[in-house]
Amino acid sequence: MPGPQKDYTNESTYAATRLPVELASTIVADAYRSDEFFAEEQQHLFATSWVPVAPRSEVSTPGQVIVRNVAGRSVIITMNQDNELRGFLNVCRHRGSRLVAEDCTLRAARFRCPYHAWAYDLDGNCVGTPLFEGSDIPVEMQAAFDMAGVAKFDKADQSLFDIKVEVWGPLILISLDPDVMPLSTWLGDLTERLGGYALEEWGVQARRDYDIGANWKLITENFMEYYHLPWVHPGLAKVSRIEDHYRYQGTGLYTGMTTTPISGDDPAWLALPPHPGVSGANLNSGRFMLLFPNAALSVLPNHCFLMLLEPVSAGRTLERTFILTHASTMDSPGADEALANLLRFWDEVNLEDVDIVENVQKGVSTPEYQSGRMCYRFEEPVHRFQNMVIDRMVGIDRVPEGDTVDQVPMFGQ
Repeated sequence: MPGPQKDYTNESTYAATRLPVELASTIVADAYRSDEFFAEEQQHLFATSWVPVAPRSEVSTPGQVIVRNVAGRSVIITMNQDNELRGFLNVCRHRGSRLVAEDCTLRAARFRCPYHAWAYDLDGNCVGTPLFEGSDIPVEMQAAFDMAGVAKFDKADQSLFDIKVEVWGPLILISLDPDVMPLSTWLGDLTERLGGYALEEWGVQARRDYDIGANWKLITENFMEYYHLPWVHPGLAKVSRIEDHYRYQGTGLYTGMTTTPISGDDPAWLALPPHPGVSGANLNSGRFMLLFPNAALSVLPNHCFLMLLEPVSAGRTLERTFILTHASTMDSPGADEALANLLRFWDEVNLEDVDIVENVQKGVSTPEYQSGRMCYRFEEPVHRFQNMVIDRMVGIDRVPEGDTVDQVPMFGQ
């Protein structure tokens, strides 16, 4: 039978996971299966964080719009006429209708509410209220809708609810929290670690979405540990061998690993030429970064495989995946075929992961299961991630420290 209801915002709930990794147990199983935990997590974690929502190349022209769900809110991200990114809650200030139903490119550079036709420009300013003033209502009907005498109404007071939007590397990030820490503080040294790739110049070449029957944290934790590779990903293990695998962790709200050098001669990983700006150790390394809370980046010298997770419920996640490259990479002979092979490779790897995390979701949903002992050499990144989750749940605004050297052997080499 399930135990008593836990207080998910109380530090004592997580005592076993707060221990050093060699003594720690995994976070309470309710973190993966409880609707109550999921609701608390949406407000304490996703509503207070910098949340990656899309590749930056997905919103690159004025009037282009994407819609995402973050912490139970529908969010609009667009670009204004000055080529500045803007973000708003997807709700009309009149009667609360959703303004935008799905990703689109706007006509006439404005949002128009489908309910009563209130209009907003790309900076969120209210520019039209047909029932109050200046409308597109046919001339013969305007008298019936004339509200020119309405007192104490000013369109300037009716702007859309604004949210923070920033870009970093290949990503657009938003925050619902007006007091969120600066993004540069959140990232720590991640910008420096990945600076040699010029990822801000890379664009989407292919995408594929997955609807996964598992909690979003199971997917992130699966990404950041090597422990399962020999059994779940024998193909991937050939190009990311255990003896070439290192912790690649600095200060910041992320977890980092690296394969140095990239092993073998896998045509899917290596067929595309590297971005001409990549040099030094980056030319023969794979960098695997989980940017907290929900963006996983596998950065190779010639491409980046990006995963963005959108939690839907305690046991369901929408995963959007993208293959990014620099435009010059796709100018090489045979690039289209190489990209198709790359997409097949990552799809195969990802489907192996989907199968295993959905299996884990079924297991952790067993009431008797409460937590498991961590295997410290392999699950250091999982321990770091789970403690970042706990920090947000209990209200601690902290940036974890990193190692004092560039990379650390993970398995006792």
